[in-house]
Amino acid sequence: MRSNEDSSSANATRTLPKIPRSVWALGFVSMFMDISSEMIHALLPLYMVTVLGTSVVAVGVIEGIAEATASISKVFSGALSDRLGKRKLLTVLGYGLGALTKPVFPMASGLEWLTAARFVDRVGKGIRGAPRDALVADVTPPELRGAAFGLRQALDTVGAFLGPLLAIVLMWLTASHFQTVFWVAVLVLMALAYSVSAYPAGVLSDRLGRHGVLMTGLGMLIAADLLLALLPGWTALALGVAAWGLHLGFTQGIFAAMIADSAPANLRGTAFGLFNLLTGVALLAASVVAGLLWDGAGFQATFLVGAGLASTTLVGVMLLR
Repeated sequence: MRSNEDSSSANATRTLPKIPRSVWALGFVSMFMDISSEMIHALLPLYMVTVLGTSVVAVGVIEGIAEATASISKVFSGALSDRLGKRKLLTVLGYGLGALTKPVFPMASGLEWLTAARFVDRVGKGIRGAPRDALVADVTPPELRGAAFGLRQALDTVGAFLGPLLAIVLMWLTASHFQTVFWVAVLVLMALAYSVSAYPAGVLSDRLGRHGVLMTGLGMLIAADLLLALLPGWTALALGVAAWGLHLGFTQGIFAAMIADSAPANLRGTAFGLFNLLTGVALLAASVVAGLLWDGAGFQATFLVGAGLASTTLVGVMLLR
């Protein structure tokens, strides 16, 4: 009887995904970096609007350009990592540059310093992003790539959840800006849904295919936009934000796995860089359009247009499949 139990246990162990240690290490590094980053960045747009008097459109432009800067940097760092074969070096350099910007935020005396620090931080993100993803693809067997990218994304998002949570605790201890705390708490909810769903979605994509999981994530995005646009109250807000987090969990790691599946090994850094460049251009345009819609027609218009674009994307993915 005992030998049968031991045999079953051994078989169960062999069927568990054996994700490489390097992927775990990168995931934990991303997690700790995100804890420190999100403590600042979760509050930064609200600080610029409520304290510095910056308009929503201006914040959208600043955030869009910052993210586009990160994406453009990823193109060059990805291609450089392919050419030099130094993925770890570029990854460490990017994380180090992001860490160096953190003291600037509490010491900044105006919008100019905050904007500059935000851009430098995004350059660091751009430098590390494509080489890190290419490194994950390099060390992971093809049949485990969905799980590996899902795990790295999940750990990264745990940091995005814990960062605002720590910010809430600190703000509570100082008894200030309670309205901001409520909004950050909503962002705590999105990150939690994201982190919980990213790894299972990656494993599911390894077993059932990438396209089906990706389409599920797009469906969640459409649902999130409609909930946020059409239903009033905190319950609808919580449901919409949770659906948004689930959409991220069911799409971001899947995109990375699909690129790793289709790109040649010697061009993976370049492929991730190009993908992030296109993403950054889209983010820049989306940030500007969202700010204009929000100021000109209200938040409902912003989310309804988002739902329409997500629906168009879903149709495109179905045709691509």
